[in-house]
Amino acid sequence: MNSEPDWARATQAFQQDLAQNWTKALQAFGGLASGSVAAPATALPALPHISFSPEKLQALQQAYVKEAAEMWSDGLAHNPAVKDKRFASQAWSANPVAAFSAAVYLLNARTLLGLAEATDTDPKTKARLRFAVEQWMAASAPSNFLALNAEAQKKAIETKGESIAKGVQNLLKDIEQGHVSMTDESVFEVGKNVARTEGAVVFENELFQLIEYKPLTAKVYERPFLVVPPCINKFYILDLQPENSLIRYLAEQGHRTFVMSWRNADESMKDKSWDDYVGDGPIKAIEVMQAITGAKQVNALGFCVGGTLLGTALAVLAARGEKPVAAATLLTTFLDFSDTGVLDLFIDEALVKYREMQLGQGGIMKGQELASTFSFLRPNDLVWNYVVGNYLKGETPPPFDLLYWNSDSTNLPGPMYTWYLRNTYFENNLVKPGKCTVCGEKVDLRKLDMPVYIYGSREDHIVPIAGAYASVAHLPGRKRFVMGASGHIAGVINPPAKNKRSYWTNDARPGVVSESTKLPKTFDEWQQGAKEHAGSWWPDWASWLKPHAGKQIAAPKSYGKGKYKAIEPAPGRYVKAKA
Repeated sequence: MNSEPDWARATQAFQQDLAQNWTKALQAFGGLASGSVAAPATALPALPHISFSPEKLQALQQAYVKEAAEMWSDGLAHNPAVKDKRFASQAWSANPVAAFSAAVYLLNARTLLGLAEATDTDPKTKARLRFAVEQWMAASAPSNFLALNAEAQKKAIETKGESIAKGVQNLLKDIEQGHVSMTDESVFEVGKNVARTEGAVVFENELFQLIEYKPLTAKVYERPFLVVPPCINKFYILDLQPENSLIRYLAEQGHRTFVMSWRNADESMKDKSWDDYVGDGPIKAIEVMQAITGAKQVNALGFCVGGTLLGTALAVLAARGEKPVAAATLLTTFLDFSDTGVLDLFIDEALVKYREMQLGQGGIMKGQELASTFSFLRPNDLVWNYVVGNYLKGETPPPFDLLYWNSDSTNLPGPMYTWYLRNTYFENNLVKPGKCTVCGEKVDLRKLDMPVYIYGSREDHIVPIAGAYASVAHLPGRKRFVMGASGHIAGVINPPAKNKRSYWTNDARPGVVSESTKLPKTFDEWQQGAKEHAGSWWPDWASWLKPHAGKQIAAPKSYGKGKYKAIEPAPGRYVKAKA
């Protein structure tokens, strides 16, 4: 065994090497944009302090040697057992060399992750090290290389090389289109087999088109309903197919439904700010809806970044003494950015300043950079799985509307993006009363006293469930919080007819859809008393929304009113523009 001084020298050398790789990792993954140009050296943060205790390193070494010896012994007798879906095919277990390489890889992965966990450093640095190791291990898996992938080799032999030829064709096609294909994109067309709920565009400006949807009931509620989707994605995630369309569900429940379709930012929008997106976005949409319907108040829903925009807009209106929204719904939304999960790894002063230097005075944040970043949050499922299937096996991924939407990325104006980055993710200013000035008004979420339905997804890696719950501490009115199963998208898009998944509520009286001005301070406290229900949360939301919708009136016979006339059929042309 090494002496104490040897361990100290080894630790010091490892720290120096790790620090160099840490700098490279920051440049590779920084700025919420995979593949972005690295920040200049002057903008890099000071290297974090990282140390290891000799005892922890020694324990890791001993565990590694022990497992390696056992694996070698098992490998001589029979193929070592490998439990990982990447190596689940019989081709791996039938090939001793492949099975052994997979087992060695998994041992190395466990050890490197253990090394990251063993570091003595601050929590954020440890999380960044863990993320960098996970990315490296995901990329270096033997399944990603034809020379090591037994399953791809077996298919190449069976097809007499045709799978390899097809894989090269797939690679060239993806290089041309600029992203890895997750589905057969040729099958889908917006407005024909996705986003096909009937409606018309009744207003448009530089930032969005407002779509009014055809009522599906003889009577509608007097308060129309506005949907504010995220501007970072296309709105039709809420209208993929008739059977899983949240937009159609709203219309079926008797709500006169309007949806904002954000424009895909181009060079003409390079100077647009957060103020523009709030004032000429939700605030303008509410104004147009009031003119068309004659309603004094509307109800509104914000999804993800759309919820942040809606919350900001309502705070601006409240500062002006206006309360045009009777009840609000926030789906997987941050208002309080104190717990942003894995995305927090990318954000620090140097990276925010770099983005401000790059885009703050004008420019376009490319949608593909943002899409790549979100994909690499789950690299095995959303990146390398398709690299292996498309290129090594020569497969064409099956048609899947949700993955088609996921590949339909959206650009953002630089000034808007950099304001959002600094004032939300980095400084969390929206929850600090009076800290932010938007559209000439001081933002104070304490003035939003309308009833609010807040939804979070249990396995959301973009808006962690505790981050979604954090909004309850800043909204003084009556609130209802509901947690759904699954992740950021699948948890939200969960129609009742499918009878899938489940959701949780915490009601004083079981079976009663209730509201409260006071909910438990933390999500953990709320969860302790929560009860699980089978199926979709949509009916719970519909029951909550009904008493806030007003009386029922005759459904309109035409779209728009007065100067706001139908411009073109839904889904409009803005949503069809590609990044």
